[in-house]
Amino acid sequence: MNETTNQPLTAEDVKELLRSMYGGENKRITDGSYDKSLAVKCKNGTFVGRKTDNIIIYRGIPFVGRQPVGELRWKAPVDVVPDDGVYEAYYNANSAFGNPEFETGSLYDLSEDCLYLNIWKSYDASAGKKPVMVWIHGGAFESGGTVDPMFDCCNLVKENPDVVIVTIAYRLGPFGFLHLSHLPDGKDYTDSQNLGLLDQLMALKWVHENIAGFGGDPDNVTIWGESAGAGSCTMLPLIKGSHQYFRRVIAQSGSVNQTRSPEDGIECANELMDALGCKTVADLLKVEGEKILEASSVLFTRQFPERDGKYLPADPFKAYEDGVAKDIAFLVGCNKDEMNFFVSSFGPEGWDAWAAVRKARLFAKISDEEKTLVEGFCNDVKGESFEPVSRLFSQVWFIVPVIKLSECQAKAGGKVYTYYFTPESPDPIMKCGHAIELSTVFNHPEMSADTGREFDKTFSKTMRKMWVQFAKTGNPSLGTDIAPDGKVHEWPLYDPENKKVMVLDEFDIHTEKETERKIIDWDRTYFLTKYYMV
Repeated sequence: MNETTNQPLTAEDVKELLRSMYGGENKRITDGSYDKSLAVKCKNGTFVGRKTDNIIIYRGIPFVGRQPVGELRWKAPVDVVPDDGVYEAYYNANSAFGNPEFETGSLYDLSEDCLYLNIWKSYDASAGKKPVMVWIHGGAFESGGTVDPMFDCCNLVKENPDVVIVTIAYRLGPFGFLHLSHLPDGKDYTDSQNLGLLDQLMALKWVHENIAGFGGDPDNVTIWGESAGAGSCTMLPLIKGSHQYFRRVIAQSGSVNQTRSPEDGIECANELMDALGCKTVADLLKVEGEKILEASSVLFTRQFPERDGKYLPADPFKAYEDGVAKDIAFLVGCNKDEMNFFVSSFGPEGWDAWAAVRKARLFAKISDEEKTLVEGFCNDVKGESFEPVSRLFSQVWFIVPVIKLSECQAKAGGKVYTYYFTPESPDPIMKCGHAIELSTVFNHPEMSADTGREFDKTFSKTMRKMWVQFAKTGNPSLGTDIAPDGKVHEWPLYDPENKKVMVLDEFDIHTEKETERKIIDWDRTYFLTKYYMV
């Protein structure tokens, strides 16, 4: 909340907050005048943080040896090299270029020089290694950044000093997910379609090699994300060699369905090339980043990682069912009214236009029999005019894929804990929409504009404790000794027979069978996961 007006933060409030918290440029320290207790020696330099309320924060640490600019645009991230220099880690770095269609993009300083991370740790003398939680932000793979004040982790670490938290950046949109190998001179760009994921993997490699200096345990890392960040967290285990960098996954409202086929990747690339008047990669390399970003608006909410057969398999769900990640524990879930966030964000006219196009794209791919099933589902939805398609895409994009991933992981013998988040905003459109839980899990009640109110404090603290307990132990269950509400919360593993989920109700956290709650429509929407993010 704005302390002066006692109202939710406005865009101007957020801009001012960003300027006050992050306004500056990290420099090399050459005169030795720095607090040695706040300095950590890493492979690529010694980084000096700042202490605030007994929390040490390190901002803007590069996790690559060279930033992806110039000739390195659309190239795989370059690993760090040894460096004996001492550097400030006081300020957030630039954010990756994000789609201008997202309003929040105007809040950030955007650049192709963007591969940096931030770290929060408690200032204590604990000798033990602490579990590490690595946050991957969302934004449809084309917006967002670690600079978002929502992802400032001071409050979270202050409440849970027994974990170290890292937030990482990655390339977005046409810079992180652009198919180029089909172009006449594209043979040297066989990674371009999944660069954002490779950036994330490089950041995790840096964490693995350096986090011990910050008091973290490199062998107890949980990757954690929401929306596109959650999708990323479920895709990373599919990449060969990734499992050495993390043991657990927390995925909020995102899954492996947030991918596209090589054919769709080529279609999107060609649309962007036409918009820019380019024919080759050489042409694209001459175009300023801002112009590429502006032109990418033709691909709005269609820029996803690619099931290329090189990094991601053609059928990610089957890969999970075959046991590709059975050694990794998962905590996954979704919100009751996911798509209502987009209705609220786009406005009625914007939503109607967007929804008509996306429904047409879906119907162009499915069979007549499947159309009948989908129409039957929509016809049974009661409520406002936007509700039928909103409910449909809540199922297709977010809710069903979470349950399907739970099914596949469980069938393979892997551990997966599944939740269903239900608290609502008083806003009759937003309800329990996408991302509404973020202010709760990051302990930022002052940033509850999307919720319209602060959720119950004890409920919120209990939910955070579950997340941290999972990161620490691989099991989010709470006993009376650590549960903020003083109750036992035994969270059962999801299994295909009982299908039990944890219902995160604001005043009644409890387990329930999915079939009793009817979270998904097994007959009329479950099959739609095979079409991914149309």
